[in-house]
Amino acid sequence: MRRSKTQKIEELVKLVLKEQGLDVKLKELELIKAWENVIGKNVANATTDLYIKNRKLFVHVRSSIVRSELMLIKAGLIQALNKEVKDKIIDDIVIR
Repeated sequence: MRRSKTQKIEELVKLVLKEQGLDVKLKELELIKAWENVIGKNVANATTDLYIKNRKLFVHVRSSIVRSELMLIKAGLIQALNKEVKDKIIDDIVIR
């Protein structure tokens, strides 16, 4: 018996994730995990409580010096993080 409408499991998983709205959440988690790779270990150690809400990445910073540095490179950082996950996940970064 031959089946004419076969699909790869990978395609089916992507389809189910997209239908359930979980594909964006997975990309958001991937972006948060990429934070240390993009920003560097020393700066990442000074940041806590990263989360994404309404396409904005919220970052809590313990050091005023690091906060200033992040404000200066904010636009480039948004691009680098989106490039890392190969999708436009965030539009802005809120640094607190």
